[in-house]
Amino acid sequence: MASYISALCLSFIFFFTLLSIFPSSITSLTFSLSRFHTNPSQDSYQNLNSLVSSSLTRALHIKNPQTKTTTTTTTTTTTNISSHSYGGYSISLSFGTPPQIIPFILDTGSHLVWFPCTNHYQCKYCSSSKIPSFIPKLSSSSRLLGCQNPKCSWIHHESIQCRDCNDEPLATSKNCTQICPSYLVLYGSGLTEGIALSETLNLPNRIIPNFLVGCSVLSSRQPAGIAGFGRGKTSLPSQLNLDKFSYCLLSHKFDDTTRTSSLILDNGSSHSDKKTTGLTYTPFVNNPSVAERNAFSVYYYVGLRRITVGGQRVRVWHKYLTLDRDGNGGTIVDSGTTFTFMAPELFEPLADEFVSQMVKNRNYTRALGAEALTGLRPCFDVPGEKTGSFPELKLHFKGGAEVTLPVENYFAVVGEGSAVCLTVVTDREASGGPAIILGNFQMQNYYVEYDLRNQRLGFKQQLCK
Repeated sequence: MASYISALCLSFIFFFTLLSIFPSSITSLTFSLSRFHTNPSQDSYQNLNSLVSSSLTRALHIKNPQTKTTTTTTTTTTTNISSHSYGGYSISLSFGTPPQIIPFILDTGSHLVWFPCTNHYQCKYCSSSKIPSFIPKLSSSSRLLGCQNPKCSWIHHESIQCRDCNDEPLATSKNCTQICPSYLVLYGSGLTEGIALSETLNLPNRIIPNFLVGCSVLSSRQPAGIAGFGRGKTSLPSQLNLDKFSYCLLSHKFDDTTRTSSLILDNGSSHSDKKTTGLTYTPFVNNPSVAERNAFSVYYYVGLRRITVGGQRVRVWHKYLTLDRDGNGGTIVDSGTTFTFMAPELFEPLADEFVSQMVKNRNYTRALGAEALTGLRPCFDVPGEKTGSFPELKLHFKGGAEVTLPVENYFAVVGEGSAVCLTVVTDREASGGPAIILGNFQMQNYYVEYDLRNQRLGFKQQLCK
């Protein structure tokens, strides 16, 4: 999830650069999803350690976000989803007139849609030397968002001070030309900075004018733009007024691939109240309303009731599975996190149960070297085994929904196949906020449906392709 800071005092160079580049029926759509790749390490230990670090960094931010500051028709849109070595998934969207196609990371834990923008875009600490950028001056439909535009407050949650418009918040002067203040968005692993545009989004069977999108000219550790799919007003599902969206995530290989799966955007379905055949559902849990923690209103909370390993219930304190009025505890689903995060009070009993069943009942030994190299634990030696015997991990949700994860969704093979490690992470410094963040590694090869109209999450295991 991202946090927003109103950057009202950017340098004159930043503003002149931006200003100089600008000229004075809803359907159900399907897109391709792909994994994003950024020169992965050939060392599997190093690669896993990097993913552990990024998962923990994102978890720390999600748990403690820092914030300073028509008539429709019925059809479906589908697009491709690609998987990437750094642990994320991407889609390609078309903006502008004429259209420019830009890749975006699919992120259900944030809500701003933004792309790298202008020929002067810079990304610090990015492994890719060439990141595709949107060029506003090549689009006849690009417009800077005005300070008086109500959408400006979607980005800046505080009252907007339009100083050039009679120095009054949200002034009504028709002659005011002041633009919406620039944004600075913090993510767990980096940041992005830019200004808001009103631009045309071109979907395969629909054109959406005046779509609010961020034009970022400076970022840090962001391999591409981000398509926020969270609950906020600026998110893609909110701006398209979707009834539901769904995706199927390719299995993680942590390497480059041309394979894709699908993202489906659905609105106005004649059967929107009915459950999709074959899916198991659990209701979304109401988001907490916490002052100065607007980020919590963006997450998708679900009611995880218990966890079992090999049929044995993991003994955890119920209070950590329950969302309290301060926004602490509970479980969220986040496509932008790779490995599932659990608070120590939940992780330690889970890890202990795996150790008990793997070591005591199945005679495996701990792979302490693999644990030190990857940052994952527990790890177990499995020398020369083509098939192993592993305890079943099952998640039990509110409403009776159950998910029995395939072993490849919670154990990763490391080294030359001589060890396996549990792909769940924890950190004692990550206090407060959601106690569990279900990451995309645990969702691979699952069809997941976000039914926004009926406020429920549906899922079923299937081979994503």
